[in-house]
Amino acid sequence: QMQTAESGGGLVQPGGSLRLSCVASGFTRDYLPMGWFRQAPGKEREGVSCIRNREGNTYYLDSVKGRFTISRDNAKNAIYLQMNSLKPEDTAVYYCATDCDQQDPYDWDYWGQGTQVTVSS
Repeated sequence: QMQTAESGGGLVQPGGSLRLSCVASGFTRDYLPMGWFRQAPGKEREGVSCIRNREGNTYYLDSVKGRFTISRDNAKNAIYLQMNSLKPEDTAVYYCATDCDQQDPYDWDYWGQGTQVTVSS
């Protein structure tokens, strides 16, 4: 059974940092593009970041470039999202996603419950 388990969300003040983690299990494909999208109430899904291939090519949403860093530990089947200089507009539920090499984030698959990130003073 394919599963992902996200963690690391929370409440942080503007300018603060959080590190999201996702561990995947049950996937049988040799390589799986993995990343993060976010969903805020009343807003469209946004593809935040993705590690697209074995070469480590990455994608970042323009509004998070320079602030967020995605990384991957293949041995642990895990990905991470280091989020610095957080802004209130980053507030959303963040989901670990697979097949994030698809252009439309609505075509990214997700398997977990997401983790809430709230940026507020």
